[in-house]
Amino acid sequence: MKKNIKMFLLAIGAGLAISIGGTVYLSVDNKIIGSLLFAVGLYAIVLNGLFLYTGKVGYLVDQSDKIEYLGLLAITWLGNLAGTWIGAVAVLNTRIQGIRENAVGICETKLADGPLSIFLLAIFCGILMYIAVDGFKEKENPLILFICVSVFILSGFEHCIANMFYFSIAGAWSLKTIVYLIIMTLGNSLGGVLIPSLKKWK
Repeated sequence: MKKNIKMFLLAIGAGLAISIGGTVYLSVDNKIIGSLLFAVGLYAIVLNGLFLYTGKVGYLVDQSDKIEYLGLLAITWLGNLAGTWIGAVAVLNTRIQGIRENAVGICETKLADGPLSIFLLAIFCGILMYIAVDGFKEKENPLILFICVSVFILSGFEHCIANMFYFSIAGAWSLKTIVYLIIMTLGNSLGGVLIPSLKKWK
């Protein structure tokens, strides 16, 4: 139980870090600069050992007890949701709450898309997130983090945790939002395990 609580708290921390990245992205007009600055959130996560769902799901392949790891992933996902919600609520109670309008536009685009498109875009994001986190783990070079995050944002790929923040700050929660978030999570998960699965098969 103590381990699960600690993991949940570390996941909340990761959600807050993503909220910071999302906030700066919504605050700047230049998308390229915003996408690069967003990566500060992921950099903070890997430096501090925080738990981000999309950074952890790829390692499911290497686990001997996959059922237990799936439980830990579920805790991480819920902690990320709590962290991004807390981050959004905090921002909405500051003078920079005007960025909510930008979040509304982003969320409208996502929710107007079709489920298959959302799923496929999420797979690509999952692939990039695994490359980013595993690349940093192997080389300890933050450049891979900034490049991968910038690419997934500029490409329009779907990141379930980042979207938790956007949905929260835009006040866009609905049954459809929840369904789409689940689809995004499944896509991110499939993308995240794709490369390690191929490597393990080889």
